[in-house]
Amino acid sequence: MPIKVDVKPNESLEAALRRFKRQCNYSGIFRTAKANTWHEKSSDKRRRERRERERTIQRAARIRAQGGLRRRNRR
Repeated sequence: MPIKVDVKPNESLEAALRRFKRQCNYSGIFRTAKANTWHEKSSDKRRRERRERERTIQRAARIRAQGGLRRRNRR
């Protein structure tokens, strides 16, 4: 799905560009583009994915040890 950013009235181009970059980052476009710029061996891919899984598990354990996520009050 293409990313679309509507420029709000009285919004600077820089602010709209920042919003666009943030949306690209959240959707994973940069990660996908970077992943496709070079060839990754299957063994390296498995090793990287295993490290990412371990990092996610360790992060979840740290968060649980701290008493869970603190939610910010968003308006």
